[in-house]
Amino acid sequence: MFGTKNKSILIAGCGRLGGSIAGSLSEQGYKVTVIDPDKEAFRKLPPAFSGFQIIGDATDLDTLVKAGIKDTDILMATADRDNVNLMIAQIGNVIYEVKQVYIRLYDMEKQQLVEGLHIYPIFPAKLSIQEFERLSTIDIKEELL
Repeated sequence: MFGTKNKSILIAGCGRLGGSIAGSLSEQGYKVTVIDPDKEAFRKLPPAFSGFQIIGDATDLDTLVKAGIKDTDILMATADRDNVNLMIAQIGNVIYEVKQVYIRLYDMEKQQLVEGLHIYPIFPAKLSIQEFERLSTIDIKEELL
């Protein structure tokens, strides 16, 4: 999916999403670094995770540099707050020119904040609706949400 496996991937947030993606990509041979301010969050990484763990605030430039953002090919902002993810994604895209930036957003209206940038939003609610539609064969009109 991401091309060659020598790509460097930086994941901000080690919750269920960040930890699961980090573990999977690490097992596939990608160079993965995870940042989280809570040391205990790294327990969500699978035992086979062979990447790097950085304890710190991913909105802090020094922490991002320490985590290798200058050489990062893919940045994923998976913290549990939209505004934090937006800040991390914009720092990565605008300041460090990371070519692929993915961001988890709970509020679909915030998509407009990343339009025109190389930041690709992922909406858990939208994915859940699509899965509900697939399983139930009931069509939900997104504009009603």
